[in-house]
Amino acid sequence: MTVRLARPARRTGRPPFRLPVDGYVLALLGTVGLAALLPASGTAATVAGSTATGAVALLFFLYGARLSTREALDGLRHWRLHLTVLGSTFLVFPLLGLAARGLVPGVLTPQLYGGFLFLCLVPSTIQSSIAFTSIARGNVPAAICAGSFSSLAGIVLTPLLAAALLGGGTGGLSADSLLKITLQLLVPFLAGQLLRRWVGGFLVRHKKVLGYVDRGSILLVVYTAFSQGMVAGIWHLVTPGRLALLLAAEAVLLAAMLALTWYGAGKLGFGRADRIAIQFAGSKKSLAAGLPMASVLFGAHASLAVLPLMLFHQMQLMVCAVLAKRRARDPEEPAGETAGETAPPVPGRTAAPK
Repeated sequence: MTVRLARPARRTGRPPFRLPVDGYVLALLGTVGLAALLPASGTAATVAGSTATGAVALLFFLYGARLSTREALDGLRHWRLHLTVLGSTFLVFPLLGLAARGLVPGVLTPQLYGGFLFLCLVPSTIQSSIAFTSIARGNVPAAICAGSFSSLAGIVLTPLLAAALLGGGTGGLSADSLLKITLQLLVPFLAGQLLRRWVGGFLVRHKKVLGYVDRGSILLVVYTAFSQGMVAGIWHLVTPGRLALLLAAEAVLLAAMLALTWYGAGKLGFGRADRIAIQFAGSKKSLAAGLPMASVLFGAHASLAVLPLMLFHQMQLMVCAVLAKRRARDPEEPAGETAGETAPPVPGRTAAPK
């Protein structure tokens, strides 16, 4: 009688195959592809824009409802962080933009350089900075205040800087922009604060709700922004070679600002949560604020002038989506750590993105 032993299962020693691309990045790329194939125009663009506006307002309402009043006031009092973000947005960015003048005409045409410099002057984006700070487990109250302060300051500083550095007229301050910021961001946040005692507990028990709104609002902003570019036809105004060089220059700009805000905040004594807020709020530029300003500053040439800003906007969202997920996997700071201390190194890991 012959006995056959069962053959042991073959083990390769390799982990199961996993797609190396972050799922949220795939969602962003899919959204860009959808906007390229089916851009929103006419009534659809109005509906998409209104939906994105509503999503941002809902995002701020939920943040207001989740955060205690004490946390919000603590974020408001964090003046060193706000000055650091404002310095990154309206000082470091413009200086790098002026340094890029050396790329003309070899890399950037004079028209593209005007748009490149303009993107360095616009204020920081708000909703995506807050969303990424939340995903990365950073200081959300401070990010809310820093982003809002940057947008409010940009109403004055961006036209003044553009007039000084670009040599064009500013068109004056916009009361409509100030009203829009107040109604879209501040009012929903305050409403959330007022209704916190009734809805705050629900949000604590259902944290995924904020996650869906975080990611969903960013996807809506990406779709509406890219649709505007497709409808305006600005993607056909430059050659593929020039477009590639512009993307390379913007990639260097974004990498420089991400590094400067992260390591600079560390040198200034900020803790991990504050460094995350500074990095995401201080390295971004707002397409929503830049587009109306560009229409005044550049007139008929506005479409080509906002091309660098639109490309940078898409790039920053995709890069920061990956970076925020990486930051979320970082170890928590020790309970007794203060803002002026740095967390001890973790073997085999680094805090800086690779």
